[in-house]
Amino acid sequence: MALKPSDFPPLVVEYTGDFLAGVDEVGRGPLVGSVVAAAVILDPRAPIDGLTDSKKLTARRREALDVQIREHALAFAVAEASAEEVDSLNIYHATHLAMRRAVDALAPQAEYLLVDGNRLPGHALPGQAVVKGDARHPAIAAASILAKVVRDAQMVALDLRYPEYGFARHKGYPTKEHLAALQAHGPLVEHRKSFAPVQRQLALL
Repeated sequence: MALKPSDFPPLVVEYTGDFLAGVDEVGRGPLVGSVVAAAVILDPRAPIDGLTDSKKLTARRREALDVQIREHALAFAVAEASAEEVDSLNIYHATHLAMRRAVDALAPQAEYLLVDGNRLPGHALPGQAVVKGDARHPAIAAASILAKVVRDAQMVALDLRYPEYGFARHKGYPTKEHLAALQAHGPLVEHRKSFAPVQRQLALL
């Protein structure tokens, strides 16, 4: 059974300043496109209501919060690692690369990182990895929202170019619809060639 945020002890953050960046990613599981990461330094004087795990929000609510985060955060940045980088580095290392790029793009710079997951991304800054962090800290939730809105928009754009794949619906995840389209039409340049379902189709060409 999946763990819930309430199953964890209260989050103790080992930093008390204003330049704490929440960091999260979207797009580890899809078969296509970039993995997208975001870093957000929220303004403690301008809290934003309703920040939580982006997957628990409707698309409309995510987009509304995305606007508020961009208007009120002290700093935010969105970065990515391409499908080619996913293939050359593997998804784990590509995810951390995207996270480091997002952190490096912050202005002002962060002093401390709270990163969703169980590993820090290898940045020089101090920080904590927080399991289920997007539901346990607003800065990580904000990062998850920015990253998901950007990646979903990329999938909608890809859908306009290749409507037969259904990217706007499944966002590149290996659903039955996506796997059937992959089998019928073959992999695209944007597909991750190191992922098993894509590898299988490439082997048939």
